[in-house]
Amino acid sequence: MNTKKSSYYKLFRYALLVVIVVLMLTGLVMVSISSAVYKKVRLDALRSDSTLFIDCLRDEFDASGNIYGDRVKQLHSRFCDEYGLEIYIYDAEGNCILTPYNSGTKLDTDMKDSLEEDDILTANSASISASKPLMLYGTMFFFKSGVVSPVKSYALIYGNMDPINSFTAKIALFYILFAAVGIYLTYLLLKRRIKKHVAYENDFLRVSEMYAKGDFSEKIRTDMPGNLQDIATCVNALATNVEKSDETSKTFIANVSHELRTPITTIGGFVDGILDGTIKKTRQNEYLVLVSKEIKRLRILISSMLNMTKFESGTMSPNFKPTNMTDLVIQTVFMFEKKIDDKHVEVDGLGSSPLEAVVDADLMQQVVYNLVENAVKFVNEGGTLSFSFDKDGDTCIIGIRNTGEGLKDSEIQQVFDRFYKTDSSRGKDTTGLGLGLSISRKIVHLHHGHIVVKSIYGEYTEFQIQIPEDPTKSGKHSDKKINDKKNKQ
Repeated sequence: MNTKKSSYYKLFRYALLVVIVVLMLTGLVMVSISSAVYKKVRLDALRSDSTLFIDCLRDEFDASGNIYGDRVKQLHSRFCDEYGLEIYIYDAEGNCILTPYNSGTKLDTDMKDSLEEDDILTANSASISASKPLMLYGTMFFFKSGVVSPVKSYALIYGNMDPINSFTAKIALFYILFAAVGIYLTYLLLKRRIKKHVAYENDFLRVSEMYAKGDFSEKIRTDMPGNLQDIATCVNALATNVEKSDETSKTFIANVSHELRTPITTIGGFVDGILDGTIKKTRQNEYLVLVSKEIKRLRILISSMLNMTKFESGTMSPNFKPTNMTDLVIQTVFMFEKKIDDKHVEVDGLGSSPLEAVVDADLMQQVVYNLVENAVKFVNEGGTLSFSFDKDGDTCIIGIRNTGEGLKDSEIQQVFDRFYKTDSSRGKDTTGLGLGLSISRKIVHLHHGHIVVKSIYGEYTEFQIQIPEDPTKSGKHSDKKINDKKNKQ
């Protein structure tokens, strides 16, 4: 698989881009804030130094009465050198009276008006040199001496911007290095993490392609955290179910072929014997009876497969009518007469009084057929088949019991599962489809009833059909009553 096609690779690029953008924006904000804070500090320092110089200048004026003496010039020179300032003092007419250079220009009228309104404190002033922006503190102040009227003066004091620019450059460089290291570490961590997920995605795709081709020899790894582990577990479970379903389908087709072949071969053999005279006319009726039984068996087998399809599609609709359940059971048992005789099995309970119920006779015969077939198949040699017909209120109960090996507790929970066969039955029941009990339970549920299995391992197995006497009138009531009875048991 192409790594660049991986969804994780796209996520990796997106995440890395987000980290870069976030770091750039964060850096821009941090550098701007840091620079602004430092600029304010430097401007406040310029104001403080300027105020100090003006105070000293006033003191000197108070002492000497003028600002043109050597002491004033020394004070001016000292502040300019020690504090890195450019100090310009103007008189009331705007003439420059103190300057760090030999001469100074006259104070601009607009600047003079501004100073008379309020002090000026700003950065990036290019009043002195356009190529060298400076900080500026401008103010208007007065000299007072005795009774002489106050002398109005103006001061423009410039500070160097280099420390601010240097600080901004350093903090920007520091953050660029920090961001570069952060982006590199993020790249390494994401790449390592994404590489692991991309490898897992490729492996997931490879195994999934195997599943798509019907190869279930390998399972998807479940060693990833979070939802990936749950997804892999679910996909593996799905693959296992598909694999089992595939094997079950093959077994089912083989069993269906065998089950259909047996009655067809029997019917064909008897019919050919009658037609070619091998079977004498005196015994033809006897063999026709056997043919009729095989045809009934074939019909029930085909009905089972068709009904399973109808059950799963939800199109099964019972045709209820009054039926003698005792006669229906007796007729079904006669279909297994030969097998019962071959195993020397004793049959009890068929002489009971008639039990009437409103059922779909064809569907219910299929239930009885499946249960009797199961009982005959697993009854022990010389054992007993017992039938019971009881009534509890408006609930009809039909019991079919066979002696023999019985079922284990773990097997009882699964006997009604589709295609399920117990471990002990796999050797004995080589032809069954594994659908009989599953279909039987669905049919009984359509009659608003239940089918219950009871067994003692090594002694017997008994299936009970519990259905309402008339499901069309009291289905829900009977269903509730049967549930209540089961809970009491």
